Amino acid sequence: MANLKEVRNRIASVTSTQQITKAMKMVSAAKLKRATNAIIQLRPYAEKLKDMLANLSASLEDGSSPFLEERVPKRVLIVVVSSNRGLAGAFNTNVIKTTNNLIAEKYSDQLKAGNVSIVGIGKKGQEFYQRRKYNVIGNNNELFSDLTFLNVSKVTEAIMDGFLKGEFDRVEVVYNRFKNAAVQFITVEQLLPVPKAEKQQNVNTSQVDYILEPSQEAIVEQLIPKNIKIQLYKAVLDSHASEHGARMTAMDKATDNAGELLKALKLSYNQARQAAITTELTEIVSGAAALSSN
Repeated sequence: MANLKEVRNRIASVTSTQQITKAMKMVSAAKLKRATNAIIQLRPYAEKLKDMLANLSASLEDGSSPFLEERVPKRVLIVVVSSNRGLAGAFNTNVIKTTNNLIAEKYSDQLKAGNVSIVGIGKKGQEFYQRRKYNVIGNNNELFSDLTFLNVSKVTEAIMDGFLKGEFDRVEVVYNRFKNAAVQFITVEQLLPVPKAEKQQNVNTSQVDYILEPSQEAIVEQLIPKNIKIQLYKAVLDSHASEHGARMTAMDKATDNAGELLKALKLSYNQARQAAITTELTEIVSGAAALSSN
């Protein structure tokens, strides 16, 4: 009977877990809809702005904007966009793994010199690098509680200011790019200096006549800071939608796994119960036979 009690406790525990995972799946599905709408609306604008600015800046002379200045990357800043909570499958693990690979393959010398800094957007990434004694700048864990362009821009402005002061020579962003609820792509993008388009790839574009007012330089000067803010905001929105998609998928799988485990536990319980009843019946029959023989 002790075995039956143990199986009953496990069935109750798994049933409770299944209810929790099912509820979390429903919550993530509701949040995913809003997050998906936000990134779908922003992405075409952000990508078009990025392409247009790259084309314009490619024809500018060096020094036209400090955000276009290419430097030897002696000091590097990596923006790691993760989540504040777990239970999202490999969502956070993939971001951290990609960041570690980026540092090891591209910035190992800077790491040895202590010139790799981290800006964590999301508690999981920030805590990971704090525990490993990286130079983690700021605390942006509350950003997802009020995810607006204005709040993300405050983080971007601090990064831009550090770049202008020479605190960083290069800034890269690592995040999950959202495709659908089941698929997210790990993406690494250079935020600063702003990448220029290759002139060879824009032959057709350069042949088109544009009328620029007040001037190409003035337009680029205004667009660059806005573009930098938009690109980081897009990365955060992408990651936010990816998080809910990954969590919904993970909780759906966990719910299915709990159902399979419940089937196995109930089968085990019924077998143990049947064995216990058979044993009791055997004891009763044996006892009755012993009494009748006397």
